[in-house]
Amino acid sequence: QADIEAITANQAHACSVITTLTVQDTHDVHNLVPVDSQFFNEAATTLLNDVSVHAFKTGLLADPGIAEIITRIVSNHPAIPLVVDPVLATGAGTELANAALVDIFRQQLLPLAYLATPNLPEAQRLTGENDPAACAAKLLSTGCQYVLLTGTHANTTNVINTLYSATEKIEFEVARLDGEYHGSGCTLAASLAAQLARGQDIRTAVGVAIDYTWQSLTHARAISHGQLIPQR
Repeated sequence: QADIEAITANQAHACSVITTLTVQDTHDVHNLVPVDSQFFNEAATTLLNDVSVHAFKTGLLADPGIAEIITRIVSNHPAIPLVVDPVLATGAGTELANAALVDIFRQQLLPLAYLATPNLPEAQRLTGENDPAACAAKLLSTGCQYVLLTGTHANTTNVINTLYSATEKIEFEVARLDGEYHGSGCTLAASLAAQLARGQDIRTAVGVAIDYTWQSLTHARAISHGQLIPQR
């Protein structure tokens, strides 16, 4: 739902294929049920046979079988940029990906990615490194073209989101906001995919998506006593 809102707000159309049903509230994800992998494959293939798609974006996968199908689909469409948001845990710390799924991210999905958007804990789990620059370098070594390492977990006054490639490092700094937000990473990755689908270059896409996400967080609202809901 967050992806659809963010993609629509960024003037693109979301062709969503559900990977996982969740039991969640504003506090945490309490249970997961991956959809049947062959059903997922049928849904994705049907859409791709009908619609001209300009970007792929992955989020919560939960199931290695679905991740492998996504790998095959993306491999068959090399001209379409893939944004990988490696959702490995909730903001509350609940694990959402087992070791087998983490291995598929490392060995199959990241090598196909145009852009990966991990936060620091996700990057550390994927690489086994601690230093942000070392994490980015290892992610790039898989074949991923760009890594946007988000900076909310770093101990800095402002949030510094850093775009890494094999040849450069670009920092995007925004004011740090108080509070906890439901789906901020999804919002960023989805808006990035929308900007890439609209033909923006990577630096422009990242700048626009970070600004859009920050604005959505500044206008976030409370619908319960848990995380705030970004105003997408």
